[in-house]
Amino acid sequence: MPNIKSAIKRVRTNEDRRAQNASVKSAMRSAIKKVEALVVNNDVENAQAALKEAAKRIDKATQSGLIQKNTAARYKSRLAKQVNGLTA
Repeated sequence: MPNIKSAIKRVRTNEDRRAQNASVKSAMRSAIKKVEALVVNNDVENAQAALKEAAKRIDKATQSGLIQKNTAARYKSRLAKQVNGLTA
């Protein structure tokens, strides 16, 4: 444990940020899994709605620097491809 006041604060803020980042990342992963599950069940309308929500969560994670821009684009592209495959 650090003794210097600023180092103590740094440890505390790092823990807080890590918890917040974990929450955002978990919500993003859950949204992605929801879309994939709806695709498996051939639920077109709900899959499209879930895709919008997942894209929003992916963009938020990208905005805060949790995932890289290209990774976000890849996630969104793969999900959109799956959902569009249902309607075709």
